[in-house]
Amino acid sequence: MAPATKPAAIIVAHGQPSDPQPAEQALRNVAERVAQHLPRWTITSATMAAEGALEQALEQHPTAAIYPLFMADGWFTGTALPDRLLQHGRTVLPPLGLDKNLPLLAADILTDRLHDLDWNARETRLLIAAHGGQHSPNPARAARHFAAVLGKVTHFTDVRLGFVEQTPLLTEMAESLGPRTLCLPFFAANGHHVRKDIPAALVRAGFEGIVLGPLGIAPQIPDLIAQSLRQSHRQKDAA
Repeated sequence: MAPATKPAAIIVAHGQPSDPQPAEQALRNVAERVAQHLPRWTITSATMAAEGALEQALEQHPTAAIYPLFMADGWFTGTALPDRLLQHGRTVLPPLGLDKNLPLLAADILTDRLHDLDWNARETRLLIAAHGGQHSPNPARAARHFAAVLGKVTHFTDVRLGFVEQTPLLTEMAESLGPRTLCLPFFAANGHHVRKDIPAALVRAGFEGIVLGPLGIAPQIPDLIAQSLRQSHRQKDAA
């Protein structure tokens, strides 16, 4: 009897077209951490911006499931990624931003930060910074759903959502919040929007609070990805 094929997954992210290699390495680091939670799996990665990276990964792992490290089911996950999949019948999981457990994970992260600061949630405001976009309603929809669920499972005195690329703009939503405010970027990676656009918007608004790292690079994320892959594999086997 032939040995069973190891489950495999390719973690796919957008990357940085102008300088693809740092984003490729960062994604490889994520894949390595996911693999620590799935020792019997083959976990690899590829950004869509690095020329040939996705095609090479698909060729090397023809049965691998695809995990989109994106915050919404927008144009990249709904059109660009499917167009580049070389084989039919692949399992494409929902993107990170739509994971039903993500708001609970974010709540834990925020609770830990509040504890470190010795702040009370009921006296603290939360500002969620998201991408938005003009080409698809899905990124804004995903961010609004995330913010709504997070608001229900936390006790912040105020939860606001502002966008980089659509209204309500982050600059508008960040005004007059006071120093006891946490800003959580609802982004998958530490890309240009997180490093440049969000800080610029907050400066324009006179934001006095604390800006956290993007949710997608939190240390707990690889475990969440592993859980999603494991559950999808079980469901596929049961079908």
